[in-house]
Amino acid sequence: MIKTFFIDKKQGDKSIIGISIATKWEYEATLEYFSIKDDERFGYPYGEYFMRTMNDTELVFYSTGVRKVNGVGGNQYMISKFNLTKVIVAGTCAGIDDRFSNLDIFVPNKAVQYDCTVKEIEPFIKQSFIVDIELSKYGSNFHTGTIGTADKAVVMWKDYLELKENKIIIADTEAGAIAYICKKNDVECIIIKGISDFPTEESNSATFESNIEQMNVYVENTPKVMNKIFGEYLERFI
Repeated sequence: MIKTFFIDKKQGDKSIIGISIATKWEYEATLEYFSIKDDERFGYPYGEYFMRTMNDTELVFYSTGVRKVNGVGGNQYMISKFNLTKVIVAGTCAGIDDRFSNLDIFVPNKAVQYDCTVKEIEPFIKQSFIVDIELSKYGSNFHTGTIGTADKAVVMWKDYLELKENKIIIADTEAGAIAYICKKNDVECIIIKGISDFPTEESNSATFESNIEQMNVYVENTPKVMNKIFGEYLERFI
């Protein structure tokens, strides 16, 4: 049974960093990686969370559910409740730039929301929905670039081509919106995403079968991505 419990953090208390995780597969992989017991898991309105300490820094790992509204709601809730000083968005993404491969990890320097405009008469991406992410203090030996976020997952081939044309490197359904709300709260946001899958062209197979194939690849690769993020990347961004 998941408990419902909160620790309120007041100004002057030791800072806490939030680790935001969207999908159930990502969160299940996280629980397994950190060997979390049932009595360490606590419920909150958007999902559940647990606490860990790394390098003397307190971390709260929390699930939010998928899509922008859940990502924003869950993170605003946790920012307010725990007085978070930084949010790290950890999880999977779709690959767009075909120079890269499944399981490659990215730390984007720009997060955009691309479903906030009327594309027929407005720019594909409005300046007001772009968040630049400062990474200079973390070095440069990691893949970076622009992550695109929309409520609609990148499944259809025409959507993939549109993102590629607009120089989006990877895409998901939460990170750009979470970066946006972190900026509104003056909270640092770091995004660490690993490619779990690439869209496939429907002309080569039926649309339904193509989507099923992509989903199967995603489920298979999700634990591999999360293990790589936690084992090779998380500590340096704490």
